[in-house]
Amino acid sequence: MLPVPNPKVLFKSMSDGAVLFSTDNEVYFGLNSVGARVWELLPPVCSTFDEICTRLGAEYPEVSRSIIEADVKELLADLTAHKLVAVRVEGQNDQSSATRVPAQAGKA
Repeated sequence: MLPVPNPKVLFKSMSDGAVLFSTDNEVYFGLNSVGARVWELLPPVCSTFDEICTRLGAEYPEVSRSIIEADVKELLADLTAHKLVAVRVEGQNDQSSATRVPAQAGKA
């Protein structure tokens, strides 16, 4: 089961990726364009790891499935370690998962 964006994390898209900011523990986390896309595909958009990897494979056909899976797994581990995502509880309302704001954000 995929983790969900921590509701206390702000997401700001940028020209070369995105930045995440945790209002809970004041962590800034920079994402390249692929990492930002993974964030955008977290629940409720995709519900499984396989679904994220399949969608990324369609968007980046020149990258092997094994590389996509390894990179997504590593990113999810990093996001989890920094408490930017949370384990989804069965039956949890995914609509309250992410907070997206147009506010200015510094580069990580």
